[in-house]
Amino acid sequence: MPKLKSIEELRKLREETRKGFKIRSATETKIIVGMGTCGIAAGARETMHAILEELQKRDIDAHVSAVGCIGMCSREPLVDIEQAGHPRITYCNVHPAMVPQLIEEHLINGRVIDEWVLGRVPQEGIGQS
Repeated sequence: MPKLKSIEELRKLREETRKGFKIRSATETKIIVGMGTCGIAAGARETMHAILEELQKRDIDAHVSAVGCIGMCSREPLVDIEQAGHPRITYCNVHPAMVPQLIEEHLINGRVIDEWVLGRVPQEGIGQS
């Protein structure tokens, strides 16, 4: 990256970065896997590997990340799916054998698997109206 020579160049870079972030946020699929020690003990590492393999096999572009424990240890492995224009869905007790169906139904067909859902966060976020 070239050195910035003025405040105006910094402002321009900041604005370009913000625009790129807004575009990614509006179109990107995010999959978040709980990888605290409780999640790992429950099989989250294997679940995350299964998700990455399934996405690659189906050529689906999604950002997969790991987070720590959210305090729902008995419901691990937890997997959140967040897509633009839709509520964030938290699935519980997601094991590798479930991943193909999860990807097929949620990402490809756009259908939430209600019996696996632990919670939903509206697009506006928690506490927003």
